[in-house]
Amino acid sequence: MITLGVEDLNRSIAFYGTGLQLPRFPLENDSVAFFQLNGTWLGLYGWKDLAEDAKMNAAGGTPAQTGQFPGFTIAHNLASEELVDAQFTAALKAGAKEVKKPEKVFWGGYSGYFADLDGYLWEIAYNPMMWIGPEDA
Repeated sequence: MITLGVEDLNRSIAFYGTGLQLPRFPLENDSVAFFQLNGTWLGLYGWKDLAEDAKMNAAGGTPAQTGQFPGFTIAHNLASEELVDAQFTAALKAGAKEVKKPEKVFWGGYSGYFADLDGYLWEIAYNPMMWIGPEDA
């Protein structure tokens, strides 16, 4: 999943939904929207809300090179909380920098964030409302 932090969520929803005619995932939530792409999803989230979700602020954090929130995250969705924990641990062992430990989140799922070796921000998540895929992936 690609999630973009946007300045005006409603304007961006109109752009991707009406303008580009991407199919929108039906979700009763005012702070996030999801659109289906071929082989992936596009998530739109308010820029400040996404930065807060990743616990990025002016006090520091990642990307490692800048300490600034880049306005987007790359998400990898898995079939369970246990798989999220295992993938998160594997990423840290491979050299990733912990940004936010996996935890239960307000939207009903479970997620954490790390920065890869180049400082790109990854969310590892389990979303029980959207899971599509093999149970062990």
